[in-house]
Amino acid sequence: QVQVAESGGGLVQAGGSLRLSCTVSGRAFNTYTVGWFRQAPGKLREFVGRINSRGETNYGDSVKGRVAISRDNYKNTALLQMNSLKPGDTAAYYCAAGRPIPGVPTQTRYDYWGQGTQVTVSS
Repeated sequence: QVQVAESGGGLVQAGGSLRLSCTVSGRAFNTYTVGWFRQAPGKLREFVGRINSRGETNYGDSVKGRVAISRDNYKNTALLQMNSLKPGDTAAYYCAAGRPIPGVPTQTRYDYWGQGTQVTVSS
């Protein structure tokens, strides 16, 4: 069974940086698209960004220009580097792994989710 685990969350001051890590078990990591999502209390889950199996990335509008996602297929790990953090970035951050939906390659079905890691940005 594939397991997903996030780490690296914590408390940071506004303007600071944080790097989250996502590890996916198993031998198929290089075939997965890895997505990052976040959810603040009382709000809907929000797309942060993703990296596909070819290393191509795209990001949500609210974080574009401030975050970068990378992956290391040898370590089964994807990283979310976040800079210029704002109090509005405070949320639980989740990592998910999946593959493109057949016939709809721009859409990903995320089958495996982590438990989340909390990021709190103080003003």
